[in-house]
Amino acid sequence: MKHIYLNLKRFDVPVEYGGVNRLAPVADWGRAVVAGTQDGLAKYDPAAVEFVQFLPEAHLLPALAARTPDSPVQLGSQGVYRVDTAPGGNFGALTTNRPASVVRAMGCTATLIGHCEERSDKKGILAEAGCADTAAVDRILNAEVRCARGAGLKVLFCIGETAEEQPEWQAVLGRQLEVGLGGLTPEERAGVVIGYEPVWSIGPGRTPADRPYIEKIARFVKARTGGLDVVYGGGLKADNAAMLASIPEIDGGLIALTRFSGDIGFYPAEYLEIIRLYLGK
Repeated sequence: MKHIYLNLKRFDVPVEYGGVNRLAPVADWGRAVVAGTQDGLAKYDPAAVEFVQFLPEAHLLPALAARTPDSPVQLGSQGVYRVDTAPGGNFGALTTNRPASVVRAMGCTATLIGHCEERSDKKGILAEAGCADTAAVDRILNAEVRCARGAGLKVLFCIGETAEEQPEWQAVLGRQLEVGLGGLTPEERAGVVIGYEPVWSIGPGRTPADRPYIEKIARFVKARTGGLDVVYGGGLKADNAAMLASIPEIDGGLIALTRFSGDIGFYPAEYLEIIRLYLGK
């Protein structure tokens, strides 16, 4: 199966506040995302490709309400907390945090864990505390993955190496996979897809990862995980869709912005066009 993910980050912030939201007023933004995409995705075979959209938590309920009964759009959170609620256990004393149980209860089917922006945030917090243990972030993310799978959520688990880590990419990615997926049963692992983010190549002025490099990483990840599906998380875009589609080891991609110049932002019609280019129809 192919997996097309959409990470909408904080694309809900209006332009007048420095954001890129030209789609809809904030209160209507989640609904507008789903309403603008679900009809265009209906032509694809749900047995061959899944479409998951990760929204900021405030927009999940309006987005879920906008789904038609046969909508191909699945919705997910942009993360879960490393501790969950449980009968006879923690009942919700988790101020500011997002337990996997409530994500599932809202009607979501998936969550995003380990995105490079989340990894960077956790790494910065640990550095402020004087922690130099490079595997500490991976252990925290592992707790999140286990909570998510325990709640029945599918997981897009992102891994990736920075420019400083690139010379030792095998050790870095190997550790992220080994620690991040540690303790999962075979059944729990079956609900995980790996998203590869070449952090060293993402951003203005940087050289994007090329086909041979992406192939090399995808083969490495599949070998280390026993064949888990791998999607390209460095950005599925109009200009790389055909190239990524031609790589047998890549099982999909992660879309974010759809327009990178002029009125940059996320636009449903452009999102659908990227998918058409990737899937070839």
